[in-house]
Amino acid sequence: MRVFWMTSPFRIFPDYKRNGLENKERLAEIDRPPTAYVVHIRLSTLPVQRSMDYSGGLLGRRGSWWVQLCEVMTHFLTAVKSGHWPTLLGAWLHLTISFMVWLLIGALGVLIADTFGLTATEKVTAVAMPLLGGAFLRVIAGWSCDWFGAKRTGVAVLICELIAVLWGWLGIHSYAELMVVGLFLGIGGASFAVALPLAGRAYPLAHQGLALGLAASGNIGTVVIMFFAPRWGATIGWQHVFGVMAVPVLLTLVLFLALVRDDRVRVDASVRRGTNARWWHAAAELMQHRSMYWLCFAYAVTFGGFVGLCSVLPIFFHDQYGMDLVTAGSMTALCGLGGSVIRPLGGYVADRTGGVRTLRLIFPTIVFLTIGIGYLPPIWVAVSLMVLAVGVMGFGNGAVFQLVSERFQKQIGLASGLVGAAGGLGGFLVPIWLGVFKDMTGTYRTGFWVFAVVAALAWITTISIRRRHSSTA
Repeated sequence: MRVFWMTSPFRIFPDYKRNGLENKERLAEIDRPPTAYVVHIRLSTLPVQRSMDYSGGLLGRRGSWWVQLCEVMTHFLTAVKSGHWPTLLGAWLHLTISFMVWLLIGALGVLIADTFGLTATEKVTAVAMPLLGGAFLRVIAGWSCDWFGAKRTGVAVLICELIAVLWGWLGIHSYAELMVVGLFLGIGGASFAVALPLAGRAYPLAHQGLALGLAASGNIGTVVIMFFAPRWGATIGWQHVFGVMAVPVLLTLVLFLALVRDDRVRVDASVRRGTNARWWHAAAELMQHRSMYWLCFAYAVTFGGFVGLCSVLPIFFHDQYGMDLVTAGSMTALCGLGGSVIRPLGGYVADRTGGVRTLRLIFPTIVFLTIGIGYLPPIWVAVSLMVLAVGVMGFGNGAVFQLVSERFQKQIGLASGLVGAAGGLGGFLVPIWLGVFKDMTGTYRTGFWVFAVVAALAWITTISIRRRHSSTA
C-alpha cells in the first residue's frame, strides 16, 4: 500500500516531478501537514503513465475512474463528519416515517375507492387531503422549530402522527370521516419543517446543501409505503394498515429522542430574539422578501409535482392502464425511488454550481417529460417517462432547499415551513386538477399538460431570477 496526503479532498500530493521521485513505486517521503487526510492507494494497480502530473488537481483528469470515485467519497465522508451525524440520521428517520404516514391514504386509494364507490374527483380529493393539511401544518411546525427548538417540535409531530394512525385504524366508517382523518394525517407533511432545520443547524454552511439533501432523502418513505401498503391492505384490509403503521411511528419516536441533540440553547441564542412570538406575524415578515415568493413557486412545482404524482399514481395506473392494486403500488414505488434517491445529489450539485443555475436546467426537463406523459403512451413508455419526471423533480427539490438554507440561515425553520407549505399546496393541487379534468374530459391528458404549462412558467421566472442574481448562480 502507498500513502498519500491531501491538503484537501481534491488535491493529492506528492507531485513526483517536483519532488524528484523518479520511481513511482517508492513510498512518498514527504512531511505531512497536521490537517492532512491520509489516503491509502496501491500504486501497482494504477494504470499511470510517466507523463502523468499528480499536482494538476483532480487525479481523475488523467487517472483511473476509481481514483476519482475515491476522491468523491473522501469529500462526501468529510462533509458528513463535519457536523453532528446522529442528528442527521434522526432527521432522516423522522422524515421517512412521516412520509409513510402522510401518503398512507394515497397508497391505499384504490381499496378505499372500491369500499366507498368514489368518483374520480372524490378519489383524488381523498388522497389530496393529507397534502392540504401538511401545507398548513408545515408553517406552524417551522415557526415552532425556531421558537421552541426542532427536537421538541419533532417529538410533538411524531406523537400527533401516532394519534392520527390510531384514529384511522378505529374511526373511518364513511367518506366524511375519511376526509377528516386525511386532513389530520397532514401532520406527517409537517416533518419537513422539522427534519431540514435539524440537518441545517447540525452542519456548517459549506455542507448544508448536502446535509439538507441527505435529510430530505427521507422522502424514500414514499417508496416504502407505496410498495408495502397495497400488499398489507390486500391481505389484512386497508383499515388495519393504519394500526400497523403505529408500530414504526412509536419506534421512530424512541430513536429520535436518543439520536438528536437538543438544539434549544442554540435556537435561544441566535434566533429567538429575532423571531416573532406569533407564527403568523413572523411568517408575514418573512414573506416581505421577494425571493421567498419565487422559492415557494419553484418548490410548488418540484416538490408539489413529486408528492402529488406519487399520491395519485396508484389511481392513475389502475384507471388508465388497468393495473391491479399491487402492481400499481409497485410502479409508484419505482417512480418515488428515483425522486428520493437523487434528491441529495441535487443539493450537492447546487452547492457546487449554484441552485439557480441547476433549476434553470431542471424546469425545461420537467416540461418536456410531462408533455410526453400527457400523450398517455403505452404502459412501459409511460412508466419510464414517469420515473424520469419524478426523478428530475426530486433533483430540483434538493436545489431549491440549498437556496433556502443559503438565503434564510437565521430563520431556516420558518423559511422551510413556508416553502414546504407551498410544496404541499402544489401537491394538493396536482391530484385535484388531474381528477377534475378526468371527470370533465374523460382523460388525464389535460391535467398533465396543465402541469407542463405551470412548469414552463417556473422556467421563465428562473431565467429572470438568474439575470437579477447572477452572483448567486
